[in-house]
Amino acid sequence: MDSLEINKIIAAIIIVVAIIVGLNKITDNAFHVNKPDKPGYKVEVVTASISSESGAANKIDITAFMAMGNLNHGKKIFKKCAACHSIAQGGGNKIGPSLYNVVGRPVGNISDYKYSKSLISYGKEWTFEELNGFLIKPATWIKGTKMAYAGLKKEKDRASVIIYLNQNSDNPKLLP
Repeated sequence: MDSLEINKIIAAIIIVVAIIVGLNKITDNAFHVNKPDKPGYKVEVVTASISSESGAANKIDITAFMAMGNLNHGKKIFKKCAACHSIAQGGGNKIGPSLYNVVGRPVGNISDYKYSKSLISYGKEWTFEELNGFLIKPATWIKGTKMAYAGLKKEKDRASVIIYLNQNSDNPKLLP
């Protein structure tokens, strides 16, 4: 190999490196993005929290809330509850108490079920509002409950389950 061939190889390597560096600079300028002052995105989250430490509900429009649900959807969603609760008339308690006639019933009032102390001493009735708050996340609505369920986050799911619970009663309450 003579010196002219070596010069050609070295020149080819230099030209390839120059092209790569040049293309890198050109694309950086062509597709330049200004970096923000703070990394990340600002996400505004609006939550409708209706529970508090004492279990008192913030005011919600229960009529509009209940209008979101429907009986068939509630029956479908209740399948999650059926693992622990019976909904049938005369159905016994399972891991959780029977939920037949639950709407309008005092909280912690079935005599043959062992409730947690917090449910026994709660002193309220299962109204549409109470059920809604409890179903969001039972452990935060009534502190000390032994119901270990994550809750129903979607309003339509909660409203539908409440409608289904109301229908499974000797005397269903009028929907608001």
